[in-house]
Order: sequence, then C-alpha cells, then structure tokens
Amino acid sequence: MRSERLTRWPTRSPVPVAAAAVLLAAVIVPITASPGAAENAEPTGSAAESGALRTPSAMQADYETAFLEQYDKIKDPASGYFRDIDGLLVPYHSVETLIVEAPDHGHQTTSEAYSYYLWLEAAYGRITEDWEPFNQAWESLETFIVPGTEDQPTNASYDASAPATYAGESTTPTDYPSPLLPDVPVGEDPLADELTSTYGDSDVYGMAWLLDVDNVYGFGFCGDGSSDEPVFMNSYQRGSNESVWETVPHPSCETFDFGGENGYLDLFTDDQQYSQQWRYTAAPDADARVVQVAYLAKTWAEAQGQGDAIADTISDAVKMGDYLRYAMYDKYFKEIGDCTDPTTCAAGTGKNSAHYLLSWYYSWGGAMASAEYPWAFRIGGSGVHQGYQNPMAAWALSEVSGMAPQSPTAQEDWAQSLDRQLEFIQWLQAPEGGIAGGATNNWEGRYAEPPADSPTFYGLYYDWQPVWNDPPSNQWFGFQAWGMERIAQLYDVTGDERAGEIVSAWVDWAIANTEIGADGSFAVPSNLSWSGQPDDWNPDNPGDNAGLSVQVVDHTQDVGVTASYVKTLLHYAAESGDADARATGEALLDALLANETDIGIAIPEARQDYERFDDTYDASTDQGLYIPEGWTGTMPNGDVIDSDSSFASIRSFYEQDPDWPQVQAYLDGGPAPTFTYHRFWAQAEIATAFALHTELFGAAE
Repeated sequence: MRSERLTRWPTRSPVPVAAAAVLLAAVIVPITASPGAAENAEPTGSAAESGALRTPSAMQADYETAFLEQYDKIKDPASGYFRDIDGLLVPYHSVETLIVEAPDHGHQTTSEAYSYYLWLEAAYGRITEDWEPFNQAWESLETFIVPGTEDQPTNASYDASAPATYAGESTTPTDYPSPLLPDVPVGEDPLADELTSTYGDSDVYGMAWLLDVDNVYGFGFCGDGSSDEPVFMNSYQRGSNESVWETVPHPSCETFDFGGENGYLDLFTDDQQYSQQWRYTAAPDADARVVQVAYLAKTWAEAQGQGDAIADTISDAVKMGDYLRYAMYDKYFKEIGDCTDPTTCAAGTGKNSAHYLLSWYYSWGGAMASAEYPWAFRIGGSGVHQGYQNPMAAWALSEVSGMAPQSPTAQEDWAQSLDRQLEFIQWLQAPEGGIAGGATNNWEGRYAEPPADSPTFYGLYYDWQPVWNDPPSNQWFGFQAWGMERIAQLYDVTGDERAGEIVSAWVDWAIANTEIGADGSFAVPSNLSWSGQPDDWNPDNPGDNAGLSVQVVDHTQDVGVTASYVKTLLHYAAESGDADARATGEALLDALLANETDIGIAIPEARQDYERFDDTYDASTDQGLYIPEGWTGTMPNGDVIDSDSSFASIRSFYEQDPDWPQVQAYLDGGPAPTFTYHRFWAQAEIATAFALHTELFGAAE
C-alpha cells in the first residue's frame, strides 16, 4: 500500500470540517445522476411482445470477440480512458472532460470507476488466462485511491468511545454552516479495536470516492497547491438538496491555503476554532463491488489452476470488506430504531447501532500530523439506498471458503447482512416489480421526527428518496439495474429462492417497459415515479405492499444502464431458464453493438441540465450556488467565491474546454448541447456484459 505520500479518494462524501471531527451530509450522487443518453428515445418493437426476441437474434455476434474488441478499445492509450502515472493506469470518469454528474469534471475518477476497472480485468483474465492486468489494476487502486498511512496520519489518536462530534444536517444548503454540538450523545464504535488488533495498525482500508486525476482544480498534494497528481478532493457537504450544481469543491486535506480564512471549513460547519485536517468518505457500493469482483476472479482463476497468481489481491479485497462494515452502522453509532431526537436518541453500545445494510457512505478523518493535539474521527451512515445493497458481496464474505475476513466477528456480521439485505429488498419491492428507495435511522440527517405514517424496517423509517433529493435519489433506473444485477448473480450462483422471487418480478416489469427496434434502436426505462409506501416489515408475515406503486416516466438509450440491465437478464435466464429474459438480453447486446464508435459504444445525449452552469443562488427557488452573504474566498486559480458565484464562475477552467462553446451557446439562448460521452464505468460494464454471455451460454449460436 502506498505510504510515502498522501493522496486521495472517490464518489460523494461529506467531510467533517472542524477540529471536533464531524461529518456532514454525505450525499454520494450516482455517477450518472444526470439525464441518460438519448432521453425519451422512441424505438419500435416491444421486447415483451416481439416474437423475434423469443429466439436468438439473427444479428447475434460472437460476444467473446465483442468483449475483446471493446477491451482493446478501452485499453488503447489513444482512446483516452486512462492516465499512466509511473507505470500504473488510473481510469478517468470519462474520456471527455466537459461532463457534469456526480463528478463535476470528466478527468476526475471515482471508486466506482476503479471497481469497474477491476471487473474489466477480471473478465479479461477469465477469457485469456492472463491475470497480470488484474493485479496491476489492484496495485493502481491501492496506490492511488486507498489512502495510505501517510494520508491518514493521526488515526492512533482515535477514541472509539467518542467517534465524532455531532452536527445536524439540513435539507437545504442555506442552513449551513451547521453548528457542532458536543453535548449531543454519540455511541461507541465497536469495530475499531477489533480492526486495529487484527491488522496491527489504526489505518482504515477503504477507497476514498473522488480523485482529481489531472489536478484540474489545482489543490495539489494535501491541499498544498503543488502539481502532485492525482489529488484527493471532495464536493458534496451540505444536505440532501445540494445538487452537483450547488457544490463547492475542496481538497480532502484542509490546510487553509485556499478558500477563505478557514479554508472551506466554515462553509460547512460552525465552530469556535478550526484546525487543519484530512478527511475521506467511502462509497460503499464501490467497495462492495470490489469484493463481488474478487469472488468472481478467485473462482475463475482457481478453475484455471491459477489461484495463487491473484491470492494477494483477493486477500486485500477481503480486507477492504472487513472495513466496509462501517457502512452497516448509524452515522453517530446511535441505537437503531425510534431515533427521533438527537439528544434523547440513545447512544449505541456494542452492535446495537448496526442496521447491517450498506449505507450511502462511511467516513473518517483527523488532524494533520503536525497537530499539537492530534485527534481523529469516524462515522457510519444512517441513510440506506436500495441501489447500494450487494448481497452477493455479503454472501462471498460469509460463505465462500477463503473469503472470510480476518476479524473475529466479520464473518458473522456479513452473514447477518446477507439476510438483512434480502429482506430489505423484499420490503421495498412494489407490486409492479420495481424496488422503492430505502430507509434511514436519521430522518433529514438530524434525527428529526419522520411523518407519522412512515413504515418501518427493523426500526428504520421508509424514505422514498434517501440521502439526496435533487434529483430524487430513486428516480434513476440505473440504481434498479445496478442493484438487481447483484441479486440476480446471487440467484444464479447459489439458487437462493428469495433472490429468485425478487428478480423474477423485477425482470417481468423491466421487460414490459423495454423496447427494441431495428438498426440499434432500443429504449429502456429512465426516470421513475413513485407513489404510496410499503407495509411495515414483518419478517414472519411480509405484506403485499398493495399501497406502493411505481411508474416508468420515460425511456433512455443510456448504454451503461442497459449493460447493467442485460447482466441481470442473463444471470436470471441462466438459473431460471427464462427464454424471454435471455432473448431480451441478447437483443439489447446486439443493439449496443450497432452503436459502436471508434473508442467504444456510445449514443449522443442532449444535456438540458447544463442550463444550470451559470445559476447563482435564487432565494425564490432555493436553487443555485449558495454562499452566505459576507463569506469570501478563492479557488486555487483565483476564481472568487462569494454570494454572486455560480457553478461555472468558480470553475473558470471550463471556459478553455474545447466543448465549452456548445454550453455557452446554450446559456446564450441556443439549443441544448448534445454530447457523445464515453464514461469509463459504462464502457467497462458493456464489455463485461459481453463476457458474461460467453461465460453463461458459450459462443454465439
């Protein structure tokens, strides 16, 4: 693991911004939270009705060849998916630089992208029996996106009996900075001592979610303004309605070199005195995907007699799964259930603060190494989204020989998590088949009183849009496809009947809302509309959720989401024998192949949301970049941060981007700009969907 220098981290994270180490609203937006490709596409031919889908498509390709061609495009240096840093490849979020979604620049990267890089190389190893690229992908991951010992220098000062100082969240950035309230009780961290004893140090072994690969912002190494690359950074910090358009980017190391008098800290938390600090946030779905991929790689390599070639990498991935248990805990380690007031909600002891699900984040941080009085903090996550669950990873860490984490209680925790995750998805499944949002132990991020009729799941309150609301977090069909792929794989690998019943209903719903036409024309669900709510969860007598409903609002040709959806269909078909699921999956693969570009597979998409580039804060709509009156500061390049700022004004580097004229013309009253984006995760997902078909069904018939 890299230990010689501090570097960075990946996907949306709240960071504690004061000496007392508190983490605010960690809203990790989906990597494609923005409108998908070719929104409202209108191809012809219903996948649910077309007889052509009941037999293999006439244009069905050799999917192994398709995988290798897509792989070669992705790995070709001329394509621009990676940056080579000292012989290691770092994946960009996208080839294109002007792109705004969860990351706000294409040459950032995320833990999500790294997890897909690992998957790409695992699939390559299965097909070619060459596992060196897989190990190299892990070396890059560990070097650049897992903070090393020097990146988290004061963990030894962490007090597990007082893990963090409470600061309430809000639904709007205008309520920030949020005051630190040291008198609010917080629970004890039951994992810290066990992990330190097991691994012999106080480091946290998890991926940070966001890296500025090219140091576009100029924060430099640990916020020093140097040219060191890549750079740990963060953006989201101010509650559930802080969209990407309302964020203030800042370094994960706060040295007060940029921003205002206290760096960026006093935009987020209100404290009497601020100290220099480091802090990172993990995106648990990415870390869990790493474990999922490690299981696949282990299975494939061992079948080839090459298990020893990747044994060290698998061991490290399992270690990451050990620390991933922090995502199972309430943000401030408070007891689960009836937690509706920050002062009276009981502080947790032992593991009664664990919900055993994968929350939206966990975070850790502390004082700089030079601090006279060193400190450190850790927080879990109270908000749980259906799309982040990964029962496949939980199964691997609890049931697969050689994948049990070393900590004494980890295997038992993951076994409980496996059952709890499947129950959670059962609880959230609408009669139509879609999976509703999620739940929280921390209403509105401040342990507020939820609506009186809120259904509960083991004490958690139902939330149709958990964690972030602009746009609603369960509006995007991609979270359906991401989450269901893991459940379908679990069903395929283990035959779990619970998983099979969930996937069966979901597949019927998804296929009924899918259209596939000729010449690469297709449409899959895009935005969803939810009404009603699930029943209270009773594990002995689950309800039928008759009062919950989902409707597909519009469709998309988002190639990444389509590939995730295909994986779900193929896994389900392989185990169930469902011919329609297989035929629909193959027809979508063929449609993807009909949309090849020189460097991948992509479809143009209009970006109407780019009208928000120049939005300053508007109190009448409560939208636009909010900076408190009187607060002033600067970005590393000199861009002024004040109450008149906009997304674009504090990112003036975009004006030099070759694609900026399209955006400027739109802001000047022209049509919405259209881009053909090559997102790394999407291109890797497409490649591995081709590879999955060859694994499950062999060569094309």
